[in-house]
Amino acid sequence: MTASTLPVPGRRPARELLLEAAARLFYAHGVAGTGIDTITAEAGVAKKSLYNNFSSKADLVAAYLEARHREWLALYGRRLESAGTPQDHVLAVFDAYLDHANSAYLNGFRGCGLLNAAAELPADDPGRIAVRRHKEEVQELLAAHVAALLPGREDQASGIAAHLAFLLEGAMARAGLEGGDAPLQQARSIAAQLLEAL
Repeated sequence: MTASTLPVPGRRPARELLLEAAARLFYAHGVAGTGIDTITAEAGVAKKSLYNNFSSKADLVAAYLEARHREWLALYGRRLESAGTPQDHVLAVFDAYLDHANSAYLNGFRGCGLLNAAAELPADDPGRIAVRRHKEEVQELLAAHVAALLPGREDQASGIAAHLAFLLEGAMARAGLEGGDAPLQQARSIAAQLLEAL
């Protein structure tokens, strides 16, 4: 570490401040609509600090996407801790999305931050691949939970998990457009009814 990258006692590391600022601004204004100068001003750090921590804006975007993924996994993990039944395990995924929708945002809820960012990136961008992996992981979690409800019927469980994932993503897109969690609440209710019928 050089003297300019050493953390100041009592001050949080520049990387952390930059990631938090980028997360707020990328979500509120989009990746393309947020410049480096705006991020460094919001973080309260020098521009040089950004390049000491990230090789480029693309590197910062990749770190943002990874942080959003970890943030969602933490929401899901907390919900899973209090889930008692296999049905509750499935619904914990929906509840984590509801928690995401009800977080405080600079300009209100705008839908899935990962999908919003992916929509701005070129088709072959590594960020889009990272977002796709996140969505696949969510579907795999659903599949594992549904499989626990349907032992020996893995093919059926996989199909139901895909159905639930599409229901969830459609509700998230609609919730983002409406700026509230009502579509997610409705999707959770539909999912609960579907699980009861298994």
